[in-house]
Amino acid sequence: MQPAPPEPTDIRLATLGQLTQGGSWQLELVHDRSEDLLVWITRGQGVALLDGARTGVGTHNAIFVPARHLMALDMGRQGFGQALIVPKGSRLTFPETVQHLRIRDAGAQAELTTLLESLGREQAARRPLCQDAVTAYADLAGIWLRRQIAQMQAPSEPETPERRLSRAYFARLTSDFASGASVADHAAALGVTQAHLIDVCRAETGRTAAALLIDRLLHAARVLLVTTQMPVEDVAQQLGFDSAALFARFIQHHTNQTPNALRRAAAVAAGSTGL
Repeated sequence: MQPAPPEPTDIRLATLGQLTQGGSWQLELVHDRSEDLLVWITRGQGVALLDGARTGVGTHNAIFVPARHLMALDMGRQGFGQALIVPKGSRLTFPETVQHLRIRDAGAQAELTTLLESLGREQAARRPLCQDAVTAYADLAGIWLRRQIAQMQAPSEPETPERRLSRAYFARLTSDFASGASVADHAAALGVTQAHLIDVCRAETGRTAAALLIDRLLHAARVLLVTTQMPVEDVAQQLGFDSAALFARFIQHHTNQTPNALRRAAAVAAGSTGL
């Protein structure tokens, strides 16, 4: 079995378009990432799944998702934003919990926009000490984020049992999605009935528990198929499928393509864009 390619270790800035060059599924399917992600939306409206719940997002929204927290983001064709990607181990201080901030103060909006623009220029110029400068601007962005969180803190309503359960299911879809466990298995591990988990997921996220599990498996499968040369049967085994045939039917059903066809299409697309 060939290992997945190593994760980038440098702090970097990307547009949401760059994060989805291989297809909108890269952000729209529920998934977790190995790095912290600070998203600054400057145009459009969309929908996100964050911290166990579905929420609307729009212009001048800041979204922070720590590494290994389940998320999905759909900004449609008109949306635009940037993502500051901070690998774990960077020693920068970012929050440990998911944050969704609607920034209404024009000064605060301009401050983050300026920080990210400056970081982007350093990244593009690649001058000596470039990564030191990028790290400094990222640190300032983290300070900006923590300040906004502190300013917006207000007495919150008690968290509902339903939200706690939904968040716990999101956590399982981060750590145990590839175990071969069914929705019933996940419900049992969480100490609830399958019917209750289904009802809570639908109420909190607008999605069924099964759809969330399928999304998570599908995202992982597509990543492995398009970023590695791992044999299809090994991908199937790694994701908890009993056989390569079952895995192939899963991919065919949800993408209308075979695993090998997905892999070939991604290679062609990468070649046409020079990636």
